[in-house]
Amino acid sequence: METVDPDNPLQLLMGAEVSAVCFVRDYVELHFDGPVLRALSDPLGLYDGRTWRFPEPGSLDLMHGYIGKTVDSYELDPDQILALDFGEHRFAIPLDDDSRVGPEAAHFLGPDGVVGGMWIW
Repeated sequence: METVDPDNPLQLLMGAEVSAVCFVRDYVELHFDGPVLRALSDPLGLYDGRTWRFPEPGSLDLMHGYIGKTVDSYELDPDQILALDFGEHRFAIPLDDDSRVGPEAAHFLGPDGVVGGMWIW
């Protein structure tokens, strides 16, 4: 079984390609052929120089553009933001208390075989 730093689970997504963007009732998921990043707080980002915020008009179309993009860096501040960068594109989930619609803002389901494979912010 693979082990991962429990304080730095997003390292598992480095070099991973987005295989799907899924809209599930009132939240959004990014799929990576196994791992899943679930945005329970309304995500926001930058795609092709355009800013977007879910569920505002146009955001769904822009989010589809992440399919096929590869994670090249990330930012994780557990009290503020979780963000994935794809070159000039960014997908971010606000983690601050004011952005949450419930007690959890994001889930990360890691790949099979990773000890402790789920993280919640």
